[in-house]
Amino acid sequence: IYKKGFGFANMEWEIPNQSNTKFKIASITKQFTAMLILQLIAENKLDLHKPISTYLPDYPKENGEQITIHHLLTHTAGLNNNTSKNDKKYNKPKDMVLHFADLSLKFKPGERFEYSNSGYTLLGYIIETITKKPYEDILKDKIFKPLNMNSSGFYKHRPIIKNMSSGYNKWYGNYFDEDHSDESTAYAAGAIYSTVEDMFLWNQALDTEILLPKKYKELLFKKHIIDGSAHYGYGWEIREKPIGNTSEIVETLGHSGSIGGFRSLYTKIPSNNASIILLSNTSSSFRTSITTAITGILYGKPYDLPLKPLAKFMSEIIEKEGIEKGILFYKKHQESENYYISEQELIIAGYKLLHAGKIEDAAEVFKLSTEIFPFKDNSYDSYAEALKELGENNKAIENYKKSLLLNPDNENAKKMLKKLSGKEINVVSLLKTDTTWGKEVFIFPFRFAKELNYKGFEEAHFPKGWIKEDSPEFWSYAFVWDVNLIDELASKVLESDLQTYFDGLMESVNKERGKILPKTKADISKSKDSNGNTKFFGTVNIYDSFVTKKPLLLHVSVEKQDCLISKRSYIIFRFSPKNRSNNIWNTLKRIVLNDDLCSE
Repeated sequence: IYKKGFGFANMEWEIPNQSNTKFKIASITKQFTAMLILQLIAENKLDLHKPISTYLPDYPKENGEQITIHHLLTHTAGLNNNTSKNDKKYNKPKDMVLHFADLSLKFKPGERFEYSNSGYTLLGYIIETITKKPYEDILKDKIFKPLNMNSSGFYKHRPIIKNMSSGYNKWYGNYFDEDHSDESTAYAAGAIYSTVEDMFLWNQALDTEILLPKKYKELLFKKHIIDGSAHYGYGWEIREKPIGNTSEIVETLGHSGSIGGFRSLYTKIPSNNASIILLSNTSSSFRTSITTAITGILYGKPYDLPLKPLAKFMSEIIEKEGIEKGILFYKKHQESENYYISEQELIIAGYKLLHAGKIEDAAEVFKLSTEIFPFKDNSYDSYAEALKELGENNKAIENYKKSLLLNPDNENAKKMLKKLSGKEINVVSLLKTDTTWGKEVFIFPFRFAKELNYKGFEEAHFPKGWIKEDSPEFWSYAFVWDVNLIDELASKVLESDLQTYFDGLMESVNKERGKILPKTKADISKSKDSNGNTKFFGTVNIYDSFVTKKPLLLHVSVEKQDCLISKRSYIIFRFSPKNRSNNIWNTLKRIVLNDDLCSE
């Protein structure tokens, strides 16, 4: 229907992008690697479910006997992503594989999805081992030549590639040359370059049996594993995407790609026989929103035009009219339909001022970021840095603590707290629990329950035995929501929130292929304790996808504490399958908010 190039393939010489311009497609490469593997499966040269040690006898046995081709294709092998030690890059397949082969697996193969370039690097090495030919030659012989994809290939940084675009990084409105390092290290996980015209040939071939018989091709697009809010096939994401700015959705096949200076997104809509192929030679490209808008156009539905970056316009006003008018402009337009807000862009605006020596102005922008994004650790970390530069160490310490509370792994905050105070500072958790309990922090909106319309975060605490069925602490734990909810809490709201929470959580960890999970049922009652405080008690009937793969009845207690000064609320949840006469509830009742959380 439509094809066109925009912007420049080379900015230095102002050479325009065209529909035959070549781009690195990055992780879309995985589709091609998966196709080569399935072709070998169809030729009876590989078996999806045999251990990879069958084909790689020199691969470390402990791992090789556990991992199958299926695990590699679905990102469920538990491999560590290969990173180069001492910044050394390896571009020989065997060296790349040896770099991670003997590392301990992160989890038992098949246990869960975790995106892994290493897995597809290993698949490329298996292809070479079986065929005794280089990956790029097999790619050319088995896919590119049969489809006449004459403008596609395996990217290497030294050869001259006709019509190849240059890659650029974009930082706050300005473009910079990308480091032209050897991206052949991306190998079978991301080293292909192509054009939109060639990608269309690939797209059309997938509707035929030119490359692969139907029964094997269907395996590419099968929902093998849950990947967050989507599913993953073999080198393909199966995802429901919005149609324009409506509430309607459509199921799509596709993949995205990201590599130095290049971004890509390929979306195939089988039900409408339509495809959207976007290739970009800048690191900043609104591929998802463009795809959503084009999907709206394809279906004759309304769609949104791109929004303006509010932080960028604020910076221009600060430069011309001063910090006060710039901050005022941002606050005035933060809810405008014509602008979008971004924590990252607001932080960048602050650092541009900081690096220019305008420390007071930078501090004001970082402070604004903590107000607009009060549950983002980077906002407080950046504000603390500016306060430190201004000599306001006590305020800097306070904000580094807030950052560390939101992100316990913030090593910079830990280092700066020690430097400013002269000692190790342990940032308290929101809840008081036994020191042996584990803790995790999750930011709203939750990946698995985006419908929970709060701003804030969850701090969850778990005893050691909480997922061991024979433990007295099985499924007994507590969490607290630090959210923007000063209004009175109602039983029905709690019931709805808990049902949404557990439905999403259980579905996200469900490994029972094709099983439709029973819906969560919450039954919550409101009451007053002896001190007149409002509390909630009840039960939540969930389907336990974590351990038992069975329905599980949890007893729950909930209480809410408001901090009127900061306009924050703490909602504490305590759970156990044991009834309230069991001793575990004595432990759970001792889990309370830490002191002074409501003081400023």
